[in-house]
Amino acid sequence: INARDTRVPPAQAGGVVRRNEINVQIDSAMPEDAAAPIEFECDNLAVRLDVELPGDAAAISPVVDRVLALTRDVGCAQGKEFEIETALREALANAVRYGCAHNPSKTVQLSVACDEDLGMIIVVRDPGPGFDPAQVPTPIAAEQLFSDHGRGIFLISQMMDRVEFGHGGREIRMHKK
Repeated sequence: INARDTRVPPAQAGGVVRRNEINVQIDSAMPEDAAAPIEFECDNLAVRLDVELPGDAAAISPVVDRVLALTRDVGCAQGKEFEIETALREALANAVRYGCAHNPSKTVQLSVACDEDLGMIIVVRDPGPGFDPAQVPTPIAAEQLFSDHGRGIFLISQMMDRVEFGHGGREIRMHKK
């Protein structure tokens, strides 16, 4: 697992955060370089953590623990650790399962930033084929209630304040204030 924790100066831009908002932005162009850096547009970025982890489920817990430690150390999104942990675990599990097909030679990118105004911003990107989030059935529909999978995106959208998808469904951006 490769990780870099960076204190960064304020950047230019901003945004509105709304609880349980899902913004589906699927662009058809896939970036040439799957390992392109993840960008943040924030006014008061206090800290940033960049991690590359193998497409192996065993790599998820140590990374989540590191993010939670960062949350505590910086005081970002205080009192929201459960929501952050659950959403991050679900997003990473989906990236490992669907984006990497449990292949440890493939890499999942994770970038976490804390903005003094926007709170915690988490971006997970995988090298997979992507998906259309609008085509994922809701797990609370009658025909899905007894399904043994398919609740991750729903849980993420309920736990985080704002969720966005990009890069053809290969990237998820989550915000928690």
